[in-house]
Amino acid sequence: MQRISKSSIALLTLTSLALVFGLIFQSNAPFMAGAAIGAALAIRMVWVSVREHEVGSDVLALISIAATSLVSEWLAGAIIAVMLATGQALESWAAGRARSQLEALVQRAPRKIQLVDDNDTITEHEISDVKLGDTFLVRTGEVVPVDGRLLAEASFDESALTGEPLPKTRYLGDEIPSGVVNAGEPVQLVATTTAETSTYSALVRLVENAKAHSAPGVRLANRYALWFVPLSLGLALVTWLVTGNVHAAISVIVAATPCPLILAIPIAVIAGISAAAKQGAIIKDGAALEQLARSQVLLVDKTGTLTHGGPEVTAIQAAPGWKPEQVLQIAAGLELASAHVLARAVVRGAQARELIPAKATKVAEVLGEGLVGVVEGHTIRVGRLLEPVPEWVEVNSSLQICVDRDGEVIGVIDLEDPIRVEAVETIKQLRLLGVERVLLVTGDRRPAAEAVGLAVGVDEIFAECRPEDKLELVNIEKQKSKGAVLVVGDGINDSPALAAADVGVAMGARGATAASETASVVIIEDSIGRLVDAISISKGARNRALQAAGVGMGLSLFAMFAGAFGLVSVTENAVAQELIDAAAILWALVPTKRVV
Repeated sequence: MQRISKSSIALLTLTSLALVFGLIFQSNAPFMAGAAIGAALAIRMVWVSVREHEVGSDVLALISIAATSLVSEWLAGAIIAVMLATGQALESWAAGRARSQLEALVQRAPRKIQLVDDNDTITEHEISDVKLGDTFLVRTGEVVPVDGRLLAEASFDESALTGEPLPKTRYLGDEIPSGVVNAGEPVQLVATTTAETSTYSALVRLVENAKAHSAPGVRLANRYALWFVPLSLGLALVTWLVTGNVHAAISVIVAATPCPLILAIPIAVIAGISAAAKQGAIIKDGAALEQLARSQVLLVDKTGTLTHGGPEVTAIQAAPGWKPEQVLQIAAGLELASAHVLARAVVRGAQARELIPAKATKVAEVLGEGLVGVVEGHTIRVGRLLEPVPEWVEVNSSLQICVDRDGEVIGVIDLEDPIRVEAVETIKQLRLLGVERVLLVTGDRRPAAEAVGLAVGVDEIFAECRPEDKLELVNIEKQKSKGAVLVVGDGINDSPALAAADVGVAMGARGATAASETASVVIIEDSIGRLVDAISISKGARNRALQAAGVGMGLSLFAMFAGAFGLVSVTENAVAQELIDAAAILWALVPTKRVV
């Protein structure tokens, strides 16, 4: 159940009681009390706006109450007070409803960790005590407290981070991010981060940052207020000058009380932020959501964004008399004992091919040699390719790992940074969402950049870029583009460009802290495809906000002209505005859907 703030409940209760008692006892005193409460609420709203340099449509609410009080239309003043209090309560409820996904992440953050020592003794410790390399236990149904490397096959519920509803099977050697839930048997992991640097801790910091921002949607609302407020006051003035009827003029102002702007737009935007969070994208504030919806140019990094950002086995060259599968099994048997990124890539390569690593003993790391161990009585070395290179080995530009048996090369494993399988489709979907130009901007060499850029279908390729080069490109594109300029990256070298962009999008809550802290949007799941979800939901939320504002202001204009021509009284327009505001706010609360 979503919580409404106590102050909102109190204000709504007091204003409602004042209106009810005034109607029951046919007395102006309760109406006056209700109007006074409404005036205090309106003054607070205006003061908050002034303090944040965002004076806008809420000033009309204060003018309406003041105007009704001047002509002793206390019933109308009391109705406006109830309207404002109702709007505040709705906003409070909607904010709680929209942020429930984020709040749940913070509340479920683990505090304890079960450490396993060399004697397999399990002891409970504070999560802050964990060190890199510690072995820890995660029981069934528990949240993984820190990032770790699996010591056995296991199943995890990753919905809190990715939105994926079904549990996923992970295998020996896989990296498991903190924050996911163990959906299978108890399992042990080796800590690869501390509590402060884990994926979940980074995510909680992002959530707290998002919560610290003021109500989103202010900029969008105030753009409407720039013409709606003067129009309302101008029409009221003309009505008074032409008719000399001050009540008709006040009726116009009462009909213009702008809850569709004050509340409906922020509610729609908050709902969009919540929907994006459920899809694995943390949007830090409403301004970022609005800019995402206007996306027109995308500058995207290569390594870790369009590619996986780490080596993967792409080919296995085997000596005569050997099979590639045998070479990989033997190498994986030794690499299981190493935490090196290349070792994990070899183990993943064996798993992907459904190969069981060979049983290796006496595994040790020899400086300058690599790993040395024993498999089936033979001495095995897994490391760099040494001279002289056998004639059957094709030496290429990719990273290569040599496998020796008793001093003889039996195979060479080729590794490269592969393109993400979803990258091509993501670029296509982004174009459907209005992204007109996609630029690949990377510090990598031109041949590698061109290979990836041509494969995924970007418009321009900029290779061997330094951070200052990326920053310059962002500024150039911002000058040329009428829409928003997005930058997507995951490294420290991307941080200046992420900060300068209209919207900076960091890949992964873990990874470069500077990138995640600088960006205004963070893709939690390690998939660029979530950017499509974030932009699509942002467009839907912005459309919903515009619809709610349009409906509310359209009906308000109708009521304003009715008041100007004396067709309705001040009180009748106050009641009408209450219904108009309710309709606009309820429309804003309709769940945001994807655009594509």
